[in-house]
This record gives sequence, C-alpha cells and structure tokens, in this order.
Amino acid sequence: MRILSITAQKPHSTGSGVYLTELVKGFAKLGHEQAVIAGIYKEDMAEFPDGVEFYPVYFRSEALPFAVTGMSDEMPYESTRYRDMDECMSKRFCQAFEGCVTQAVEEFCPELIICHHLYVLTALVRRWCPQIPVAGICHGSDLRQLKKNEWERQRIWAEIKHLDRVFALHDVQRQEVISLYDIDADKVHVIGTGYNDEIFFRKKETDAERERRRGKLLFAGKLSEKKGVMSLLRALRYVSHPENLELTLAGSTGNEEELREIKSLAQICPVRTVFAGRVPQSELACLMRGHEVFILPSFYEGLPLVVIEALACGEKVVCTDLPGIRPWLDKYLSGHEVVFVEQPEMAGEDEPLEEELPLFEKRLAQGVETALERPFVMPKGLTDISWEGICRKILRCVRIP
Repeated sequence: MRILSITAQKPHSTGSGVYLTELVKGFAKLGHEQAVIAGIYKEDMAEFPDGVEFYPVYFRSEALPFAVTGMSDEMPYESTRYRDMDECMSKRFCQAFEGCVTQAVEEFCPELIICHHLYVLTALVRRWCPQIPVAGICHGSDLRQLKKNEWERQRIWAEIKHLDRVFALHDVQRQEVISLYDIDADKVHVIGTGYNDEIFFRKKETDAERERRRGKLLFAGKLSEKKGVMSLLRALRYVSHPENLELTLAGSTGNEEELREIKSLAQICPVRTVFAGRVPQSELACLMRGHEVFILPSFYEGLPLVVIEALACGEKVVCTDLPGIRPWLDKYLSGHEVVFVEQPEMAGEDEPLEEELPLFEKRLAQGVETALERPFVMPKGLTDISWEGICRKILRCVRIP
C-alpha cells in the first residue's frame, strides 16, 4: 500500500511527532511505500527510513513568514499558537499546505492518507482529497485545542466527521472523540501506542550500578507548567531526606518566561536538579536506565508513550491519574505497578485550580516516596506492544470498501 502521513508540525520533536515517525518506521518494516508531509524549518533534519519521500512545508519562509504552528500552546520549540492566527496567516497556512498536498498526491499517488491530530489540517485534507481514504489519529492535544480555541472550529467540525476512519489512543478518548466531533461510532477505533524495544529496554545491572541510580528521579517532556514541572519542583519540598535525591529534567520549552520560573524553583528546591536539555531517543533511554523513578505530573495527556518507555527500561513510574491512562495500562500491561496520583480539580482542560495545587503537590510527594520504597516489577505484555502491531491494526481498520 502507498501511505501518505501528514502533520502540520515538526515530525520528531513531540510525543505526536515521535508517534508519526515510529508509525512510518513500522509501515516500512511491513513493506509499504510511504511519503510524509510535515511543517518544519529549513535547518531541521527529517530522519525517515530509506525510500520514504519527504515533502516539507517550510515555516519562517517567504510563503509562511511565521513560526511552526503548535497543537499545544507551549511547544518545545519556537511556535505559533493557533489562537493567534489572523486571517492573513490562516490563508497562507492553507495555501502552503494545499500546494504541498496537491504535489504529493500527484507525484506519490497515495492509496491511504493518515493525518495526525483531529484539527484544521486534517479537516482541510479531507476536503482536498475526496477520492482518497483519509484517516485521522487523535493525540489528545487536538481535543484540548478544539475546546479552548474558536479558530476555524466550524470548519473542523464540518470536515472531521467525514473522515473514513478515526483512531483514538484509549477508550475514554474514543468516547470523547465521538461526542465532540459527532462522528459515527463505527468509524472510531482504539489503537493505543507502541514503543521501540530496540532503544527502550532493561539491561542487566551490577549491584554498584543499581546503587548509583538509587534516589535518582527523572522527568522527560516539555518543561512547562501544564506538564506539571513547577508542581513537581514544589512537591519535592515535602519528601523525606531530599538530600539523598537528585532530579533530572530532560526536555526544552519554547516559553522563556516559564523556563525562567522553572529554573528559579529549581534553585530553591531541596533536591539537586539537573537540566539535561532536549535529548534524542537513544540518550533518553540511557537516562531512563540510569534513574530509579520516572515522574509524569502532567495536567493533560493523551496516552503518554514515555510511561511505557520508562517501564521498559526498568524504571518505576509515578503519574497523574488522568482519564484513560490507568485502564489502558491495566488492560495491556498487567502488573505494571505505576503509582497514580489523584489530579487536582481543574478549571479548564489543562488548567488546575490554583488553590488545589498544594494538596496535589503533597500527594505527588507521597507518590514519589511510595515508588522509592517499592521494588521494581517488570509488567507483563510489553513484548506485545510494538509499532508494527499498531500499523497492522490501522491497516485492518482501513480496509474501506
């Protein structure tokens, strides 16, 4: 099959970008011909398997003289928020991507188009390519964006419901997609996520190596308030014997003001804090194998791949108990022993009530202590979670008459 994958943003820099890239690798291993359209800067490197055609849409260019559009308001690189798009920017966005999609369709002749995010570009592709099966993958941030942002909302609603197939990450998200976009339930399928077991795996370790990672905590992702990084730094004031712990923050942010606040909190945090910056997947796996506990204190997630990657590397995990995550892990990774922390009461999709944060941060500190006290237990089912398996699920679902 000839498969064209499309995203409006960078293909390697976020969870959804990694998801796209790993699906492309998975389809390649299954022998399918592929092309990719993505929004990038001219200095960016796109890394796909040999034989994959790449059609870049360049931002910060004459055609698109602004930063890459981001599905989240805070991206790990300079980006444009959709809610800040004016009529001129919207027109340029549509023209640039329509030209690229038209070129790819004429030259590559796809039999299936897979769009990432149930948002404006996916809606446009559905309209531009009426004769080609188009599937959309929900990553969660698109749902949040649609609820928070009125920009192009009517166009998105009008077109997304006409996709041939829609893929959700878990059952709770599937129900939300059906309700929010008014889509026929028969079109919406749960595919979950996979992980790269060639990069993320547990190594045998000596007693000395095990001792070296004792008390080492790791966060990986966007360094932002909505990812819970500030709450994590405040939470560590409540842990016992903070002098025996070390926290590594791996990731970057496009919001300099938030980064300054995070660094200020790190300076007064009783736990030594190391900023690792944005790291490639191979280095992230090494960090996971070198730390005892992975912490994801986010206020909003789809199905976080980093949790599975951390478990595969032998890390204990502490995670905010967000909708859909625990049931999916219980179903596919029995015995995972992830420590879930009750989320604070929310004022919006990803905005906790400020007065709720102190109690959440105390619960988070308790969750960290609980994880530190427990032995690690490798969950069952990791060998069944692969990107090739996800690719096969997608292809089974898109056998459209």
